[in-house]
Amino acid sequence: MNEQLALLPGRLLAHLELTLVALLVGAGVSVPLGVLVSRARRLEQPVLAVASVIQTVPSLALLAFMVPALAAIGAPSIGYLPALIGLVLYSVLPVLRNTVVGLAGVDRALIEAADGVGMTPGQRLRRVELPLAMPMIVAGVRTATVWTVGTATLSTPIGAESLGNYIFTGLQTRNTAAVLVGCAAAAGLALVLDGAVRALEVGLRRRRRGLVAASVGAFALLYAITAAGIARDALGGGGRTIAVGSKTFTEQYILSRVLAGKIERDTGLPTEAMESLGSTVAFDALRTGQIDAYVDYSGTLWATVMKRSDLPADRGEVLREVRRYLLEEHGIVVAAALGFENTYALALRRERAERIGARTISDLVPAARSMTIGGDYEFFQRAEWKTVEQRYGIAFARQRSMDPSLMYEAVRSGEVDVISAFSTDGRIVSFDLRVLEDDRRAIPPYDAVVLASARLAREHPEVVEALRGLEGAIDAARMRELNVAVDERGQSPADAAASLLREL
Repeated sequence: MNEQLALLPGRLLAHLELTLVALLVGAGVSVPLGVLVSRARRLEQPVLAVASVIQTVPSLALLAFMVPALAAIGAPSIGYLPALIGLVLYSVLPVLRNTVVGLAGVDRALIEAADGVGMTPGQRLRRVELPLAMPMIVAGVRTATVWTVGTATLSTPIGAESLGNYIFTGLQTRNTAAVLVGCAAAAGLALVLDGAVRALEVGLRRRRRGLVAASVGAFALLYAITAAGIARDALGGGGRTIAVGSKTFTEQYILSRVLAGKIERDTGLPTEAMESLGSTVAFDALRTGQIDAYVDYSGTLWATVMKRSDLPADRGEVLREVRRYLLEEHGIVVAAALGFENTYALALRRERAERIGARTISDLVPAARSMTIGGDYEFFQRAEWKTVEQRYGIAFARQRSMDPSLMYEAVRSGEVDVISAFSTDGRIVSFDLRVLEDDRRAIPPYDAVVLASARLAREHPEVVEALRGLEGAIDAARMRELNVAVDERGQSPADAAASLLREL
């Protein structure tokens, strides 16, 4: 718990910055747009319809959409910017709708009185309509505030630091303390900001200037803290920080810390973590130089990046082709092959496998039609799964996508019959699962490789040289032990990585 609390100030500040800036920009867009709509009623329905459609898009999907959209125009596609734009879009509807409703609800007699004393339309808006509509507008801001605080926790997979880092890493590593700290901090922040906005709303409705002043002062202080944090990030830190990425499962959290520790120990350069990135997000970030290094797998690169469906007889040939392709097409350097393979594999409870006589995927085919298979978020969309279906002619009664951390519990408890396991996951042994042999070789080899961006190779060749020292340094048994230490024994990924680095 102490380790989690030590991380809280930085993550809480990052979450606060993201939330407050998104709310400020969102309100700055929504209120003028609401005023425009109230003046041109023919625009009301189409504008509100567009805002409503944006609101119905699942928040994680909206944030994820920002990544390719920004990459297409050459803008930074991971981190703060895509998260900010997604949150701004998500905050628009409640403020926009309440602005329109608030202005429409102003007493017509007061508007006629304002016209009668010779006010211009602009004066009437500033002195009569907006002040009277302001409590309703602030109520919309209050709704947007709570939504934005909650949605900001989902910005982690696109590389923006937030309290969501606790939740995503905690779920993957089964660290209840991290999940609780993240949830409690997000809830606390939502309550504080909601209370401040509520005070402003009540003060405006009841015309209590002291309450309005207190609320405005509280927000002024919070925005001052936010501005100081943004300025510090923009101006601070003279040297270049090496950004090390990781995907969304235990092994990746451990290996990202191994890379960071190796870089800091051998070169003295500071590193920063960009955790819980989506698979394609991580590669695109490396390709565009937004992260400098991370661990990927030859099979993922072969099928997803290179779009190859064929499978050479030699595992080494896949690795050689991947090295050549990445260097020639993207300037990305495969700095090291770590020495182990973590492949996708179909697994089920051993007693169930023995009951149906399944040792290979071919053996599973007759029984599959009455079974449910569980896979991670990506598995059923990947080329490897399509190849498995085609090569084996296998069809399951139902497919269920779920968080990787939940797959193993689901198969152990019987919620699903088969899962798309990771071959180095320690829970295969702990939960007594049988991994089925891929007898028709549908799944490519998955050698773990350290990738370095073209920018890193160009600007810091000493870092690439340090990473080359990890060539063949970890075998499958040792990786499985490290995963078990985190998933089953409650060790942190940082401690697991430190133990490995001491061995090296």
